[in-house]
Amino acid sequence: MITKQRLKQSRLATLLLLAAVSPSWAAKDIVVAVASNFTTLDPYNANDTLSQTIAKSFYQGLFGFDRDLKVVNVLAESYQTSSDGLRYTIKLRPGVKFHDGTVFDAQAVKANLDRASDADNHLKRYNLFKMIERTEVLEPNTVRIVLKAPFSAFIYSLAHPAAVMISPAALQQYGKQIGFHPVGTGPYQFVDWNQTEYVKVKRFEGYWQPGLPKLDSITWRPVVDNNTRSAMLQTGEAHFAFPIPYEQAKLLEKNSQLHLVAAPSILHRYISINVTQKPFDNLKVRQALNYAINKEALIKVAFSGYAVPAQGPLPAAIDFSARYQPWPYDPAKARALLKEAGYPNGFTTTLWSSHNHSTAQKVLQFTQQQLAQVGIKVAVQAMDAGQRAAKVESVGVEETGVRLFYTGWAASTGEADWALAPLFATQAAPPKQFNTAFYSNPVVDSNLSAALATHDRAQKQALYQQAQDRIWADAPWIFLVTERLLSANSKRLSGFYVMPDTSFSFEQADLQ
Repeated sequence: MITKQRLKQSRLATLLLLAAVSPSWAAKDIVVAVASNFTTLDPYNANDTLSQTIAKSFYQGLFGFDRDLKVVNVLAESYQTSSDGLRYTIKLRPGVKFHDGTVFDAQAVKANLDRASDADNHLKRYNLFKMIERTEVLEPNTVRIVLKAPFSAFIYSLAHPAAVMISPAALQQYGKQIGFHPVGTGPYQFVDWNQTEYVKVKRFEGYWQPGLPKLDSITWRPVVDNNTRSAMLQTGEAHFAFPIPYEQAKLLEKNSQLHLVAAPSILHRYISINVTQKPFDNLKVRQALNYAINKEALIKVAFSGYAVPAQGPLPAAIDFSARYQPWPYDPAKARALLKEAGYPNGFTTTLWSSHNHSTAQKVLQFTQQQLAQVGIKVAVQAMDAGQRAAKVESVGVEETGVRLFYTGWAASTGEADWALAPLFATQAAPPKQFNTAFYSNPVVDSNLSAALATHDRAQKQALYQQAQDRIWADAPWIFLVTERLLSANSKRLSGFYVMPDTSFSFEQADLQ
């Protein structure tokens, strides 16, 4: 005879078994494989989009972006701008708490923006906040930000992935070590960071949005080797991987358990030309370089078709971008221009790359071959992060060895200022920012400054158009391509995707 006690035990065992095998009971833990290590978990001190993306697990800003890079409210409910463009009054979302229980309020905003706008803190994202004069607490849920001068792109700066709210208590406790102890208001709470292996986050039970997050945990795993990253998807060891090496796209596409996704991007690929050095100070030489590269063939060879030719200094998805006819492939025209410039037999130079992964290597080799066909002999070098910092980012015009430099840029504010000023403004030359062409045009500088001084959209459009017209004509770059972003994920995973700036959106992510 079965006793009541044994019956209860039997039923309990059955329930435990069902919990172990039923998807509705299973823990929703996912692994995300990415291409490189994380530099810091303090977005204000990170130069790389990937580190800022991981930080979106536990941090949020006042504003953010939707899938189309339109600004949306996050921790801010609304804002108003003064008529002179100097004061931004922001109403904050009430009832939000940081992971450590600290209340999110105007004092928290002030603590973060005071830190970010203080040059003495030497934060890598200082340039996004240097226009702030002061931050004032008006009420517990109202803050006013006063700028030094009108800066009409300011809300876009506050929507940048670096502009997050960190617990003031954590900032006080950890100081300069906050990059190892993140405490935010985001959907997930920091668990652990093994600097060579993973970052792990778990669901924050006190998250302010009801019903979110849907996952129990995310493990972010850096996997530098392309083949290993793809293999982890196929074995089920990873649920999402980005980027997918272009050469493996067709293989993953055949896997019935996976989705391969090619998404639009604002990731521009180009070769900057040091216009201060001969022969590149000659416009005809720079024009010749643009005519010498077959962009359609480059897209097939290096990007397996997952890119489009550059149609201007800005990708099409950037607000205020202008579009032009791509530079055509015309090697005969290139040779004629070189002859007119005084280089009938070409010349010898160097081409460096900011990365050394397989796609960058292919771009270098292809460019080397193309330029050789018009008489330009190029020695190529692909750099790792340390070499790039030492030889490019930290060296001014007088000492620089940069001649031709293959790199890329994704303006994570989604607006023309951050897509143009750090790359083309005179004051943006290394080591300050990323104008590796050392390009300087007073008309462009004036246009960029004037665009920031007005909130009139038509005026901004005209000013940015004029700047782009001049840049396109001056050809300080070899304008190459805008990439498409290739990711893959398990079909069990939904709501997880790559944003146009190469960051991720995963707040609605769920695992079936």
